[in-house]
Amino acid sequence: MNRLEFRTTNRAWKTMDEICGDLSRRVLTSPRGNCPAEVTAAFLRLCVAQSCGKCVPCRIGLSELATILERIFEGNGTKEDIVLFEKTALAIKDSADCAIGFEAARLALDSLAAFKDDYMSHVEKDCCIASFDAVPCMALCPAHVDVPGYVALIGVGRYADAVRLIRKDNPLPAVCGLICEHPCETHCRRGIVDDAINIRGLKRFAIDHAGYVPAPKPAPSTGKTVAVVGGGPAGLTAAYFLTLMGHKVTIFEKRKKLGGMLRYGIPSYRLPDDYLDADINVILSLGIDVKTGVDIGTDMTMADLRAKFDSVYISIGAHAHKKLGVKGEDSKGVMSAVELLRTLGEGTKLDFKGKNVVIIGGGNVAMDATRTSIRLGAKNVTCVYRRRQKDMTALPDEIEGAIAEGAEILQLMAPVRIESDENENVTALIVQPQIIGEYDRGRPKPNSADKPEERIPCDYIIIAIGQAVDSAHFAANGMPVKWEQLQTDNAAYVPELPGVFSGGDCVFGPATVIKAIEAGKVAAANIDAYFGTHTEITADVEIPPASYLFRPATGRANMRERASYERKNDFELMEQGLSEEEAKQECSRCLRCDHYGCGSMKGGRQYKW
Repeated sequence: MNRLEFRTTNRAWKTMDEICGDLSRRVLTSPRGNCPAEVTAAFLRLCVAQSCGKCVPCRIGLSELATILERIFEGNGTKEDIVLFEKTALAIKDSADCAIGFEAARLALDSLAAFKDDYMSHVEKDCCIASFDAVPCMALCPAHVDVPGYVALIGVGRYADAVRLIRKDNPLPAVCGLICEHPCETHCRRGIVDDAINIRGLKRFAIDHAGYVPAPKPAPSTGKTVAVVGGGPAGLTAAYFLTLMGHKVTIFEKRKKLGGMLRYGIPSYRLPDDYLDADINVILSLGIDVKTGVDIGTDMTMADLRAKFDSVYISIGAHAHKKLGVKGEDSKGVMSAVELLRTLGEGTKLDFKGKNVVIIGGGNVAMDATRTSIRLGAKNVTCVYRRRQKDMTALPDEIEGAIAEGAEILQLMAPVRIESDENENVTALIVQPQIIGEYDRGRPKPNSADKPEERIPCDYIIIAIGQAVDSAHFAANGMPVKWEQLQTDNAAYVPELPGVFSGGDCVFGPATVIKAIEAGKVAAANIDAYFGTHTEITADVEIPPASYLFRPATGRANMRERASYERKNDFELMEQGLSEEEAKQECSRCLRCDHYGCGSMKGGRQYKW
């Protein structure tokens, strides 16, 4: 008899791995709005299957929790069952031997606390109150763009119609085709089969191949006037839809050109001016008045606007920067990422040739500043972040791109102070090594490690730790403000100031372009309702029928970037679009959730809003 034998992978274990892989994909693509009680019950049954059976709380307790929920789903549950569920989960959480038991119980308790009304609805009404998302990609797009519709149009070569359909909900398709964070892809059901569809890539493909697509004709004039303060994505979106609704709009922009952070905060290698200007020109073609170089608070006041216009929409963005609050921060050579990117947006390039540059921060703006510094000729570029690289809020593609271009990510280092010479020029950043600790609000919190401080020699320090809102004038004129951000209700309305609305980064803080577009769309709809006109926005585009053919598992076609050794030397667009062959293949992968499954029962399409 052999003492030891090789353990070979057999078909049974391979099948189990495939089942677990499919289970993982289904969980990740699970649409938001699924019944939380049923999802919790399924989770508990999975945990029961994972239990080793050694301890009673896990072996019996988790099964009992699932049984209680199943009794409730069968219509035989009572309020006492909810109490028993909570008590049992608490007992498991406090007494289970390992994480399979106590973590399962903790999540069950969290589910009960967050969705108590859903659990009680099953007991009292024998039904769930959760709202199911029929088409995940549309539901997860903040602007609720008809994704399956324009994907189908691209698939049959109707690129101009695809752009028209996108503009029904989003007037900045060229911009979003390049820089949107594509939340629509996070729960794409195609992920059950292989991987999410490259929705953003298809949007860009449509823009690149559609040619000029004019804006639709506005509704007849209502005689109402609206002042839009701020020409960024939120302001441009509101102006576009309000004009389509028949209202007369005037945009007041502080800077020389429209675009806001799209022009003055995103470098041209990600968003060239010609893409941005293409969207802006279509919006302005509707007849919107624009007054640039006007500072509300200096050149005009809120009182002036409210007296002259029937409604005012404030979308001033978040263009101020936050400081580190460390010694030496006022030294020469210290600047914010906002200042750096704004300078570039205004057409001035700083000379970093032969210099050592340190960027502090871990978000997308920090990555923009890092990759911009490389393109400005810096000798060494180091991004300092106080957490781990995996905790950075920047998109993974942006981090990987910066590293490929030669940047160094120095993780688990917290800034302590800035050194300077006798002329107050920056000479070094002093950092304290960190150790990652317990989770705090969803992310592990760093703490000072038992290690000595370290010195990073540098000529420039760029701070990218967040942005602030310059809201002083608006606060002085009656706008409610909290932590510098303007306060509204969920309809973008400011109850304290009749006729005044607000949205975008100035309300919910620095976010994404698609969130700003959502803010402008919401504001336009509610300003229109405030006027009592309730104008509908439609696209009048016929969507191709869904195919009955199913394409088997197929790899996702991703967009590529120009080679790092080439792109790091210029500010030309670095991302290459999909080829026609790739775009057609991506379109064919769409499962058409607007037609099949719940889409056919719950109406997978909004033809108007």
